[in-house]
Amino acid sequence: MSWRRAYSWLWIGLAPLIKRYLRRRGKQSPAYLEHWDERFAENLSVVQQAPIWIHAVSVGETRAALPLVQALRQTWPRVPLLLTQMTPTGRATALELYPDAEVRYLPYDSKEGIQRFLDTYQPRLGILMETEIWPNLIHGCYERSIPLFLANARLSEKSLKGYLRIAGLIRPALAQLRGIAAQTREDAQRLEQLGAQAVCVCGNTKFDFTPPDEKLALGAEFRLRIGARQVVVCGSTRDGEESLILEAWAKRKPDDTLLVIVPRHPERFDMVYASAQALGFRVQRRSEGDVVDQATQIWLGDSMGELFAYYALAELAFVGGSLLPLGGQNLIEPASIGVPVLFGPSMFNFAEASDQALACGAALQLVDADEFVSVATALLKNTSQRAAMRDAALAFTRTHQGASQRIINYIRQQTPGLSV
Repeated sequence: MSWRRAYSWLWIGLAPLIKRYLRRRGKQSPAYLEHWDERFAENLSVVQQAPIWIHAVSVGETRAALPLVQALRQTWPRVPLLLTQMTPTGRATALELYPDAEVRYLPYDSKEGIQRFLDTYQPRLGILMETEIWPNLIHGCYERSIPLFLANARLSEKSLKGYLRIAGLIRPALAQLRGIAAQTREDAQRLEQLGAQAVCVCGNTKFDFTPPDEKLALGAEFRLRIGARQVVVCGSTRDGEESLILEAWAKRKPDDTLLVIVPRHPERFDMVYASAQALGFRVQRRSEGDVVDQATQIWLGDSMGELFAYYALAELAFVGGSLLPLGGQNLIEPASIGVPVLFGPSMFNFAEASDQALACGAALQLVDADEFVSVATALLKNTSQRAAMRDAALAFTRTHQGASQRIINYIRQQTPGLSV
């Protein structure tokens, strides 16, 4: 039996477990129970066939796709767009960022579900953001002669080792892609070790992201609510990190500094609020909409789609997902608006970007939560160092822009006969 046939049978066996998982997640986050049919390619509805289709699994990938989508619209303005995700937060982000596009969940990678999805939408071109390698989806596009690209592609050493264990499944899939636009030369080399062909290094579209004016204006509104106090924002924090940060902050309790914590996943808002209260902090929620009291020590960013607004009011930004071995979140977002960046020891998801930010002085890397509080406290008192980091952050992001247009040029080169 071939690898892909065994893989297809596995999805049939997994279907009941996936439904059980969704119901369990739905108890914490009801959004997991919405649009159920789309996840299994049942009762699909279509606004317009033959779109350019972009798949971005969750929030980070969906936001990273924005400058690429803008470039696609400039290149092919009359072609409809289809955006697919796998998570409710990713879908919500897509609905906010792409109001004129069709937004759907991508079905799980069963052979029959993928066939129904492709037959329904009939995309003329497909783009998978970052590292989305779905063998049945890729094969289905290949069979239908739908040009399919992996864009903004990245692959860590850890992921490479995992994929090499199932190389019999992954190598044929990568070979059936029309092309791969990798973020870095190292990513390209690792993808080529897996059997990827036609790999082009185009850079990272996250550098092309322009902060929305309305989010910057919201940040200014937040600042009015807070007043003149200094603010440290911990953005996109992950499970387990908030307790480390809060415990370290409680040891020092920097004077007259507001700590803003923005958890990455909404189902954890209440948990973080309770943890801060249990440590004796005075806590307020952003969702309350009130002026932030001068006695408040922790402001909980319990909202979605407003991360830029939080970063815009900060003297310093700590990027979550980096204190624990999770690979880090997007450090480019705060840097793009000139906010000095701090992050922990784990940044393998943004390895090159984090190395570059450190080298140019836009960021500092910390070993743990205690050092985060220590360094943040010192930086808040050092106006000149923060100003130097701000200038370095702005220069850092400007230097690496242009990936989105390079990806468009590469797609056009690889699809000379494409009718759009």
